[in-house]
Amino acid sequence: MNVSIIETSGLGDRSYLISEGDVAVVIDPQRDIDRILDLAGDVRITHVLETHIHNDYVTGGLELSRVAGAEYVMPAGDDVDYERRAVKDGDVVDAGPIQLQVMHTPGHTHHHVSYVLRDRDGSVRGVFTGGSMLHGTTGRTDLVGPEHTDELTHAQFKSVRRLAAELPDDTEVYPTHGFGSFCSATPASGDSSTIAEQKHSNPALTKEEQDYVDELIAGLSAFPAYYAHMGVINKHGPAPVDLSPPELVDPAELRRRIDAGEWVVDLRKRTAFAAGHLEGTRAFELSDSFVNYLGWLYQWGAPLTLIGDTKEQIADARRELVRIGVDNVTGSAVGDVSTMTDGSTLRSYRVADFGDLAEVIGKRDFTVLDVRQEGEYGDSHIPGALNIPLHELADRIHEVPAGEVWVHCGSGYRASIAASMLDRDDRTVVLVDDAFATAGDLDLTA
Repeated sequence: MNVSIIETSGLGDRSYLISEGDVAVVIDPQRDIDRILDLAGDVRITHVLETHIHNDYVTGGLELSRVAGAEYVMPAGDDVDYERRAVKDGDVVDAGPIQLQVMHTPGHTHHHVSYVLRDRDGSVRGVFTGGSMLHGTTGRTDLVGPEHTDELTHAQFKSVRRLAAELPDDTEVYPTHGFGSFCSATPASGDSSTIAEQKHSNPALTKEEQDYVDELIAGLSAFPAYYAHMGVINKHGPAPVDLSPPELVDPAELRRRIDAGEWVVDLRKRTAFAAGHLEGTRAFELSDSFVNYLGWLYQWGAPLTLIGDTKEQIADARRELVRIGVDNVTGSAVGDVSTMTDGSTLRSYRVADFGDLAEVIGKRDFTVLDVRQEGEYGDSHIPGALNIPLHELADRIHEVPAGEVWVHCGSGYRASIAASMLDRDDRTVVLVDDAFATAGDLDLTA
């Protein structure tokens, strides 16, 4: 029996393909199912399983089950608009040599389940925990609604305790979330783990119940706004994925879209954007953080045009976007950005580091804008810095003074997005493209 991991690093998630002989089962597939079909090859996928209705991505489970002719399995209690097999605690999904026993593990959602993997002789080989037990943490419990958070946090504690009590110590733990996903209550640790290791590292297993509940709830930070749409799409049934290349647009049409206030997103490196970009475009460097932050700030359903260095870069961004249901990509422009100007002049701004900032603090008047989340700012910040979390900046941009503005975050990525939003004639923007730890080393923080 083989468990293959399908990484989706941009969302911090994993899907799984379990195979033995000519039979395979898939757990928590992403929307771009071609990756799974390619991995499966000639092996027949007989079952597609979901641990819960996902809040951070559009599932590929419904389409994969149709394409593969597989049985679609979901937790009982989840109200959906399509046919599926609803399973409850104790049920067994029988895929011949692959046996998966259902455990109800509420917490991340009310109806969340985990799947215990057994081989032919009944021995436990692993457990697929979705958003329940993660590596060194647990799934967050506030996505269903604030009125349910306390109840679900207590339920999460009990679910993780049950997994630890009922499964052998050497059971491999295969979570869906926890590799950078905002669905994780706190950052996860490690690339693999067992029940025995979790007994020493997971707060639900090392703390008393109320301490765990209080600390988890107190530590919950903001999550991407696009989460509000994922559950709705997944309950209704996602449309088949479309990865076709968006239409190429010429410079005149590109300018028309920018002037009309449409979303025109530049995927190039943030330093390349700073060196030269079209006025009115937004910088979302194509990296592991791309889809989370674009989805967070994006005006849902708005037409979206992409600028990239290559067609491959556009294709990669398209794939990332469909995973969160951003399908309205209406155009693209590829190549040297200076050829896309339609006669206008490229804008640019300075890129600096915290050493450069240290040299000018106290010597002239300017604004330091910190676009990290409030909790990050509360832990440590540059005295006098204005804190506006990136996801609030569009609505609070009037609070940023005119003149010189140095903008930073924890690594430079969020700051680069903010800098592109602030780059206007009444401001002189400086992007601090540096790790915030450097500011501490330079004694800039309090």
